[in-house]
Amino acid sequence: MATTTCRSSLLAAALVVAVLVASAEAVCNMSNEQFMSCQPAAAKTTDPPAPPSPACCAALGGADLGCLCGYKNSPWMGVYNIDPKRAMELPAKCGLATPANC
Repeated sequence: MATTTCRSSLLAAALVVAVLVASAEAVCNMSNEQFMSCQPAAAKTTDPPAPPSPACCAALGGADLGCLCGYKNSPWMGVYNIDPKRAMELPAKCGLATPANC
């Protein structure tokens, strides 16, 4: 029984490490730093929001926008103080085409 508990604990620890490593990697072709460069332009607590920075637009230009659309209803947006509606407006503000299915 103790061996099973130990194995379960090791597996859980390995999964946590894998998630932490993955979160440091790019998501939708954007690093965390690139993602956060767009946060001021999509902040839900700033009225009016700041315009997207050149760094934000450059990051969005290299991002998989279709992939990012999949996060528009994610609870993680709130963790980063991001208004999903404002976030979905950023590609157009940067002169980029927003995916049709977004």
